[in-house]
Amino acid sequence: MGILDGLMGNASEADLNAVAKDLEKIVTEGERVEKAFKIIRDLIVFTNKRLILIDKQGMTGKKVEYHSVPYRSVTHYSVETAGTFDMDAELKIYISSTVQPISKQFRKDNSIYDIQRALATYVNA
Repeated sequence: MGILDGLMGNASEADLNAVAKDLEKIVTEGERVEKAFKIIRDLIVFTNKRLILIDKQGMTGKKVEYHSVPYRSVTHYSVETAGTFDMDAELKIYISSTVQPISKQFRKDNSIYDIQRALATYVNA
């Protein structure tokens, strides 16, 4: 991923070994990182057991929120591509027993298809 892509909010695949090392304290025994996408400092991680949304906060990014979603809890998801005047693409993930979806913004819509494909693979498995 180029630095410009990261600053623009474009997602790109992250290095799986680096992500797995960062998540050593988070993943369970027998759980493995299978796919990861980086958006600026945040990550969307697909393991063989769940979806982990990682939100690095603050100036240094030392404060981190790990949002863990078991695949069975995802009821549906949607992708909204960028248009002529609306340059943002958006991914919405709906979780059972919640009204508001988890929403992620992207600056261009090419990478959103890769994330949607991963969601379709893991949620429908």
